[in-house]
Amino acid sequence: MIELAPERLAAEARLEVLRRGGDGRPARASIDSRGVRAGDLFFGLRGDHADGGEFAAQALDSGAWGVVVDPSRARALAEGVRGDGESGAWVFASDDPLRSLQLAARAWRRALGAKVVGITGSTGKTSVKDIARTLLPFRVHASPENFNTEVGLSLTVLSAPEECEVLVLEMAMRGLGQIAELCEIAEPDVAAITNVGPVHLELLGTLEAIAQAKAEIVAGLRPGGLAVLPADAEALRPHLSEELEALTFGPGGEVFAREAARVKQGIAATFVTPAGEACFEFPFTEAHNLVNAACAVAIGVALGAAPAEMARRAPEVAFSRLRGELVELPGGSVLVNDCYNANPISMHAALDHLASLDLGGRRVAVLGGMAELGPGAPGYHRQAGAHARALGVGPLIGVGELARDYAPDQWAPDAESAAELAESVLEPGDAVLVKGSRSVGLERFTTELLARLGAGAS
Repeated sequence: MIELAPERLAAEARLEVLRRGGDGRPARASIDSRGVRAGDLFFGLRGDHADGGEFAAQALDSGAWGVVVDPSRARALAEGVRGDGESGAWVFASDDPLRSLQLAARAWRRALGAKVVGITGSTGKTSVKDIARTLLPFRVHASPENFNTEVGLSLTVLSAPEECEVLVLEMAMRGLGQIAELCEIAEPDVAAITNVGPVHLELLGTLEAIAQAKAEIVAGLRPGGLAVLPADAEALRPHLSEELEALTFGPGGEVFAREAARVKQGIAATFVTPAGEACFEFPFTEAHNLVNAACAVAIGVALGAAPAEMARRAPEVAFSRLRGELVELPGGSVLVNDCYNANPISMHAALDHLASLDLGGRRVAVLGGMAELGPGAPGYHRQAGAHARALGVGPLIGVGELARDYAPDQWAPDAESAAELAESVLEPGDAVLVKGSRSVGLERFTTELLARLGAGAS
């Protein structure tokens, strides 16, 4: 329930009330009329191919508490909406429904009074969010999956329950000014940057520009806020003020892992922090996720959580789908389904993890291209292919035009044909990594391969 009175909601979100409804409050915000439930507040957002306002009447028929649409549609709806002013729906007019959604989210963020954590970075932000959501010993509400844009973040905030104590929000960007926009909505108390690397180079051009864009989250901190930063991110230094209060993580930082060792269920490590030490046992085996865990632990320390409290929760960590999921295949093989996205940093880390698996068979990689790397894209792909071969990974199947630069052993034009190739080369005991940029659609590869093999998720 979004416990904002309709009049306050209208004032905060710059809405004009064209029709009054009942005295209740909206249950949640929605932008998809197909999923509207009774009590929802529907925002008719304008998209590239459709205007959500066209479906406002459908939302009202589904029991929406109210709708936010452009003035002309609002006037028509206000005249024709069913019910009287005591039981009917609210109709609000907005010249910019997206901006109204964002302002409504900021109003609810302020009304909650919860601490807000913003997480950005070139890689690992979803994993850090997933780990933090589990470790933090508070009533936590976090971004589902990758709700990390100006729309997704706003919906996440508006779905936070009244009893929420900490909001953990993932923040993505594709250009300068976008994280600053998200910070205007979220007003973070803790701003975490996982790392800075060659991602979105096609749009931003240089690593310096990427660092500048990521640093917007630090500039967006509320007064008295604290930054959580990687100890080795020299590119960030020019964008940090001397007055900034920061906590560093990773090798050489104030929060780091030592004495890491593989255990039956995953990895155990002692984390050293300014608030004390504790031994954490995580149910994952990827070495790079220990750095992500260090970031999450540092976030907890910044919020005043005791390391021992967080350590008790570590065995329950679970990641969002398509990020390192393990799928058992016939013949003792396993598929590492890490196909949500890819860039040079995450690709190298995934290949390192593949090489570390001990199943007795080969290490096979099905790699889609890495998008948005600009003119240097061929070089980044060649480096990833060389890294795979240096680790003993093979055969390597490339998927899509960009993947030709991996110099793969075999190549497929799309995900479905790659599944047919993979079926023909897989042997019992193989470990198979599936990774590529979202645009390649490698989730279709996984679905097709499992169907061919008659396998299921573990």
